[in-house]
Amino acid sequence: MSDSTGDTDGDAALEEASFVEYGIEDKPPLGESVLLGFQHYLTMIGANIAVPLALAGAMKMPPAQTAEFIGTFFVVSGIATLAQTTFGNRYPIVQGATFSMLAPALAIIGVIGAGWRVTLLELQGAVIAASAVEVLVGYLGLMGRLKKHLSPVVIAPTIALIGLSLFSVPQITAANQNWWLVGLTLGLIVLFSQYLDNHRAFRLFPVLLGVVTAWAIAFVLSYTGFYTPANPGYVDYMSVVNANLFQPVMPLQWGMPRFTLPYIIGMFAGVVASMIESFGDYHAVARLSGVGAPSKKRIDHGIGMEGISSVFAGLMGTGNGSTSYSENIGAIGLTGVASRYVVQIGAVVMLVVGFVGYFGQLVATIPSPIVGGLFIAMFGQISAVGLSNLKYVDLDSSRNLFIVGLATFAGLAIPAYIGNLGAGVEQSGAELFQQGMHSVAVVGPILGTDIVSNTLYVVLGTGMAVGGLVAFVLDNTIEGTREERGLEAWETITEDESDFQSAFERFGSENRPDPTKAD
Repeated sequence: MSDSTGDTDGDAALEEASFVEYGIEDKPPLGESVLLGFQHYLTMIGANIAVPLALAGAMKMPPAQTAEFIGTFFVVSGIATLAQTTFGNRYPIVQGATFSMLAPALAIIGVIGAGWRVTLLELQGAVIAASAVEVLVGYLGLMGRLKKHLSPVVIAPTIALIGLSLFSVPQITAANQNWWLVGLTLGLIVLFSQYLDNHRAFRLFPVLLGVVTAWAIAFVLSYTGFYTPANPGYVDYMSVVNANLFQPVMPLQWGMPRFTLPYIIGMFAGVVASMIESFGDYHAVARLSGVGAPSKKRIDHGIGMEGISSVFAGLMGTGNGSTSYSENIGAIGLTGVASRYVVQIGAVVMLVVGFVGYFGQLVATIPSPIVGGLFIAMFGQISAVGLSNLKYVDLDSSRNLFIVGLATFAGLAIPAYIGNLGAGVEQSGAELFQQGMHSVAVVGPILGTDIVSNTLYVVLGTGMAVGGLVAFVLDNTIEGTREERGLEAWETITEDESDFQSAFERFGSENRPDPTKAD
């Protein structure tokens, strides 16, 4: 399970992470890998369905096109994950739809007010153009250059907020929630992953077993009529029967994208928030995988590839981008399965699901309460991983405690305020977003543009962006030694720049003749 680079710091980190069952370079048997890969995707399926459903509803897309729309997200997710794990940062991290681009998309939909196809073409153009900038940010090394200013004091609250800021998702806090089913799902995952973890099957598949068991019970209750369609735990099994066997998914399937500057700038705010979140995700997945913290080169390749995948998503017609998934990272923490091969197998499965209507619709029948129970288990794990980075800093330092505490609280409080703008007004989600966008700050009118308000609304509404920025500014302006800030200890576990090779570099080195060998 050791890293193939032979890096001693990476080996030490791996030994420290004793919970790792399969390391990044490990390849479990194919049958086991298929189940493990499907489990990885099962953890993020709720979000990867929620985004297209939200967009389709706002655009008033017909049901027949909505099914194809969801399938497109599955296909893009599979291809983007294969690209990231092969040519990008090469971490075992799933790529999928991003909520950070959903907010500006809803605002754009509210402004356009046209038919769904015209609206979607405008969204495609905005995503393509904004994501092209992300490609430049990544491959020009702009994101990696920030790394020397990022200590564990900054990384800890940023990663913790990835999990903490998602406690209020509808799958958990909905007023009509089926808490019995939420508790059952959570209880099963806890039982399998913590109490029965001495059994290999339970240790490797706690999420899959927990979700499938809870779904089976919900299905029986739905089939017998105990759960009605009005119950959040209802399984709509007839939707699977009525689904199409094959659904076509192809580039430019809705038409040629349209490029409108105000929409592009608004979408770029979502891209910025996505990059900040992914930066924290890379550190989280490295820590849970038992390897050294990511190098600048790996970070740049990861962000660049996310930009390319988002451009591809725009061309395919999702009206959304691609980003790293925190849910997948939480699954690594629960199962100890950090194999890149497993995630790639799962990506291939997701590709198939995108084209086969039955499978996609079957996954879509997972009730919201089951997804909520899954989220509670995983998001808590991510938050704990973030806070574990504080082991490298001086926790007796009042400076460090002040920064971490303030950044964490700000990352929860400010987005909550932004989310409450326009509350109490009976409007659509897009209209609420528009109202909040224009009232978030006075700096927009002062500077004579709504673009500033748009950008502030998206960034300030993202917990990890707020917490990360607050911690970054304070940690780099309040006096403190490198040892106190954890930078000395941080450097000892960070991989060397030479340890990471892109796929093209690896291919070149494998095919380069060995000069020590005679002809």
